[in-house]
Amino acid sequence: MRKLLLLLAFMTTAQVGLAASKYDNPDTIVVARDGTGQFRTVDEAIEVCRAFMDYHKVIFVKNGTYKEKLIIPSWLQNIEICGEDAEKTIITYDDHANIARPETGKAMGTFRTYTLKIEGNDITLKNITIENNSARLGQAVALHTEGDRLVFIGCRFIGHQDTVYTGVAGTRLYFKDCFICGTTDFIFGPSTAWFEGCTIESRINSYVTAASTPQTQPYGYIFNNCRLIATPDANKVYLGRPWRDYGYTLFMNCELGSHIRPEGWHNWEKHREQTARYLEYNNRGAGANTSQRVAWSRQLTKKEAAKITPKEVFNRNDGWVPRL
Repeated sequence: MRKLLLLLAFMTTAQVGLAASKYDNPDTIVVARDGTGQFRTVDEAIEVCRAFMDYHKVIFVKNGTYKEKLIIPSWLQNIEICGEDAEKTIITYDDHANIARPETGKAMGTFRTYTLKIEGNDITLKNITIENNSARLGQAVALHTEGDRLVFIGCRFIGHQDTVYTGVAGTRLYFKDCFICGTTDFIFGPSTAWFEGCTIESRINSYVTAASTPQTQPYGYIFNNCRLIATPDANKVYLGRPWRDYGYTLFMNCELGSHIRPEGWHNWEKHREQTARYLEYNNRGAGANTSQRVAWSRQLTKKEAAKITPKEVFNRNDGWVPRL
């Protein structure tokens, strides 16, 4: 009997020890390549976070270059990954769509090329660079999102074709004061995403956006108070083309550089002129002249534009609005 009691006590103690992980708390985890943090990689820090946390957990990443291909899985939430300095804290990888997959020998394809894939909800990134550093050999995603209520503040997203993929319809994303650069369709997908005060840099003559907004979704991409710039190699760039029939993209109160083409938008396929939702309001700069815009795009009225706010755009039953 005594042996049985001792065994039960040992098992109970072991279970308590497993449940009470020293990282199961709202304290900040520090990641540093030089070994001065608790972990040397971001992936290790993500791994110790408890599933479905009901508290806010910060992973602070010190300056350095972290070559990692990361997934924040669907069972993680309320995590903030915060870099020490956006230009000096870099998560990078170099997959592209035409790399052969080791297990099959077939091309990887666009949707496996991410550097960072976010499947979980209520995830925040601050002051960090997410980069796909592959050569220009095909589509190469830096950020791939699938979660809802995602916030990106002061981040840099670096790549060529398909830099930022907002991958799931109905999910809500908020980008504030971010830098995003790329070549072709470098912001694309079906999500509802608000870009506030962001700088968007085109690297070649191509397309900035490729929204695939579902017909039943009232909003797709909204760029407010953003600045569109270009490298010297880009002087004829479209604001967007619809990846699917009802693609929705709005630029309002933005500065559009001289690299933006006078017609503004491309139809991708002729019939999409009948369904694409391409809108502008109160933009400025050499690329904002609307006198030669395609006939199937539209300028909002002041009254219409006033109704488009984050609260309205993100309106769901949960009442979520980004907290900054």
